[in-house]
Parts: sequence; C-alpha cells; structure tokens
Amino acid sequence: MESTNLIIRESEFSDCRLFAEWEKKQYILDSFTISQGRDYEEVTKEFVIRSLDKDKLQFTIIYREEDLPIGRIYISRIDPYADSLDITRIYIGEEDYLGKGLGEEAMRLLLEYCFINLHTERVTLDHLPHNQRSASLFKKLGFVYEGVMRNSGKKDGKYVDLHLMSMLRAEYFEKLRSIE
Repeated sequence: MESTNLIIRESEFSDCRLFAEWEKKQYILDSFTISQGRDYEEVTKEFVIRSLDKDKLQFTIIYREEDLPIGRIYISRIDPYADSLDITRIYIGEEDYLGKGLGEEAMRLLLEYCFINLHTERVTLDHLPHNQRSASLFKKLGFVYEGVMRNSGKKDGKYVDLHLMSMLRAEYFEKLRSIE
C-alpha cells in the first residue's frame, strides 16, 4: 500500500524491536489495551503466533521520504465467509511524526486495502472510552458508532469497556465519492 507520504508493508520479525519500544511509550499505553511492562520477548512471541494465523495481518507504516518505520497496524478476525475484519490496532509510534495527518493517511490506505483488495463488506474497530482523538478520526473517516462492548478488553489485569465502531462497504464508497 502506498500514498504520498507512506508505504505500508507486511511487518517483518526485525520490526519487533521497534514495536517493543513504541509500546512502552505512555501515549501508546494510554490509547490501547496494552498492559504496562510488555517486553521485547512478549512482543516477538505475539508477533510469531499472529504471523502463523490466517485470520490476522500485521503491517508496518513507513514514512516514504526517509524510508523510516513510524507505526504499526494489526488486523484480526478476518472472516472470509462474512467478508469482515477488525482493525485491532493502528498507531504512529514515532513521536516526531504525530500531528501531521499520517495516522489519517494510513487509515485511508488501510480502508482502501480492506474494501477494494480484500473485498470486505464490514470493517470494525474499537477504542477506549477516553480516547476521543481516535474516536474523532474514525467518525471523520465514516465509521459509525455501534455501542459499548462491556468488559471486552483487558489492561493491566483489569477488564475495560471498549467502544465499537464499524464501516460497511457501501458507506466506504459513499464517503469516497463525497471526497472526490
């Protein structure tokens, strides 16, 4: 996947070093159901297990101009029968690249990939209730709020609620036409 500023490629084992660094940063920890204290070993084990699972995809976001990895994407629950999937995690891990619209650019690329390349009918994602920055971006992109999934995540040993949002194929193309 490529855009003006970004290349999104399949993650490689060597990217785990970056993922482990990024997922220790407070702004990442605050935004996701990532528990404190995750280390490189845990990140690599999780990466390997996910890479063997056909219903999961892992991508690395590269800033094109510098050929620099700056973020991560994790897709799960790929269901070829229902033509659905979940964008489980997407973030910009390099702080110097925050606030430049690159997260939105990555999401737009990813949605194109999901709806056009994978022929998905339904894409879901969720966010922690206090993560209004993500909620605003998802709404701007055309996601629809579906409700609260009570105790559906776990963070630092405690169950947390997650807000579920979705986008259907027809909604994606309608939003795309309104932009053009």
